[in-house]
Amino acid sequence: QKSRGAHREVGLGMLGLALSAACTAFLATSSIGNNAHGVVHRPRTSVLLAEAAAATDEQKASGISWDSHEYVEKAPDTLVRDDDMSGANMDMRRRFEENCRRAQNNICNAVSELDGTPFKEDVWTRPGGGGGISRVLSNGNVFEKAGCSLSVVYGSMPQDALQSATSRGADRAKGYAEGERVPFFACGLSSVMHPRNPMAPTMHFNYRYFETDGGAWWFGGGSDITPAYLFEEDIQHFHQTYKDVCDKHDPEYYSKFKKWADEYFTIKHRGETRGLGGIFFDDQNDREPEKIFAFSKDCLDALVPAYLPIVAKHKDDAFTQQQKEWQLMRRGRYVEFNLVYDRGTVFGLKTGGRIESILMSLPETARWEYNHSPAEGTPEAEIMDAFKNPREWVK
Repeated sequence: QKSRGAHREVGLGMLGLALSAACTAFLATSSIGNNAHGVVHRPRTSVLLAEAAAATDEQKASGISWDSHEYVEKAPDTLVRDDDMSGANMDMRRRFEENCRRAQNNICNAVSELDGTPFKEDVWTRPGGGGGISRVLSNGNVFEKAGCSLSVVYGSMPQDALQSATSRGADRAKGYAEGERVPFFACGLSSVMHPRNPMAPTMHFNYRYFETDGGAWWFGGGSDITPAYLFEEDIQHFHQTYKDVCDKHDPEYYSKFKKWADEYFTIKHRGETRGLGGIFFDDQNDREPEKIFAFSKDCLDALVPAYLPIVAKHKDDAFTQQQKEWQLMRRGRYVEFNLVYDRGTVFGLKTGGRIESILMSLPETARWEYNHSPAEGTPEAEIMDAFKNPREWVK
């Protein structure tokens, strides 16, 4: 199953910068053209400088920027400030943050116990309110990298950025004229965990609560699993755990949110999904906020029993160098999705979020092989079929 071309492993700190520069060059289409020989010329320097200046101006207008945070030694009791924003639900804001902190502690403690390595914690605040608590475990015994980050954000954003934070055309800027910036509040807990062993799957979750000026509010979230090798009983366990949570709150939730996850986590330019799904939901405000909050809370509490037993089962499995290389290629797909399509990444970059938090989801190592295709009848080909043809894992 060797590639027909050369291959290399890439440190993702440099990769993020390289892809960002490449995307900027590609998107500056007004200055890109082909000559008679089909050679693509690089965009004019003035165009790139203008784009950089526009991005800086956007950050200033939002009230937050990539470097506007201040590190503190200890997290304050709450990162939620008193707010006179029209329609602000202060009780829900505080309770959602409190639950995120509780879940962050529980999840990090369980992961650290399995790995035998502590998380490193960074705490920061912003002058205008909000801040975050990031915890990252690196170079562990079980996990190459595991991160779990809490963020509380205040600011204003253009309506296109607000649109990137929602789904399926939801209008969260009602009452604002075209071009006006929309004040917002957001609180969320997100996590990605990349095990060392290629038989143990990567996992991601994110649960969030938004409000905009004027009283618009909604919840979003989900948990999904990304294996390099297919063990059907593991995927069934993960999906069944979340189906049980969904059924407790609404018998239609699982089928709806499972399908949404399959659609959302599609890498369109590859014609395959990032992993084997789970649940995903957004723009949820169709019932009392208390009921959706309770669902979000139960989803967070389900993460440890849904995921960690699978990692514990496979963390010491034997594997070959070729299987490790396949895992790194699947991580490459993970990177492609996160940098090109992920709504949270786009929202964070548009609103001047903390870069280390935005890119926390990326693995430390990944791999791209030119025109690689797994041989028929192999385990790699088996899971590729599942990536290209989403399956039903539970009844």
